[in-house]
Amino acid sequence: MYICTLTYVKPITEVEKYLSQHIDYLEDYYRSGHFIASGPKVPRTGGVIICRAENKEQALAILQKDPFYIHHIAQYEIIEFVPSKYADGFEEFI
Repeated sequence: MYICTLTYVKPITEVEKYLSQHIDYLEDYYRSGHFIASGPKVPRTGGVIICRAENKEQALAILQKDPFYIHHIAQYEIIEFVPSKYADGFEEFI
C-alpha cells in the first residue's frame, strides 16, 4: 500500500482549471480498486491519496495519469507502507 502526497507547484487558480479532470481520474481509480481514500491537505497546499498497488512502479504509473501530473500542477511523493493493524471492519476494503 502507498501513501501518495501531492504538493501544488502552481497557483490555486491553475489547480482549479484541472480539478474536475482530477476528480474524474480519482473516480476511475476508486472503481478499479486502486484508491482507498483521498482528499486535500489542510491548508490546501496539495492532497493525499491512499493507493493499493502491486509495487511502487505501478503506483507511479497510476499517478502519472493524473491531470495534475500531466499538466505539472503538483509534485508527487510515494511512500510505501505495510499495514500491520486495521480498524475493525476495515480489512474488507483492503
